[in-house]
Amino acid sequence: MSDSLYDIPLKQTDGASSSLGDYRGKVLLVVNVASKCGLTPQYEGLEKLYQSKKAQGLEVLGFPANDFKGQEPGSDAEILEFCSVKYDVHFPLFSKISVVGADRHPLYAELTAAQPETTGEGPFRERLRGYGIESDNTTDVLWNFEKFLIDRQGKVVARFAPDVSADDLRLLEVIETQLAKEA
Repeated sequence: MSDSLYDIPLKQTDGASSSLGDYRGKVLLVVNVASKCGLTPQYEGLEKLYQSKKAQGLEVLGFPANDFKGQEPGSDAEILEFCSVKYDVHFPLFSKISVVGADRHPLYAELTAAQPETTGEGPFRERLRGYGIESDNTTDVLWNFEKFLIDRQGKVVARFAPDVSADDLRLLEVIETQLAKEA
């Protein structure tokens, strides 16, 4: 495990090296995203949230992942084009990673270890069960569009289920509280 979330190496969609350290002092909403998911329209709400709060210090960071039913099959370039054309996404998108399993990216290992409990958990897990999809590990990321909120000091302060949308009051209240705090 890393000493700090800020130190974990990441890659941007253009292949450039990056890390969450590039966003030090900001409130970060980290979301695993997918282009062919029933929740994909959440891109619209995430972009709206990003545009309305970025001046206050919020960064929405998208991490494409193909872990759930092959719902993100595209290359980084294809994902970037899809997000730009279909949803006019301007928030940062990173290179595709794995968020569960043996090849889980270190960022997601740290996020899930730091915040094993999910707000909004329940209805979505039940819906997945109805489709015969069940996660053995309740601390794993459940599906696409799960959200982790990181405060200005780099600490994971909240985690939200995939079906908690960007305009959900539970999410917005935690974001507002964190934005009101000094770096």
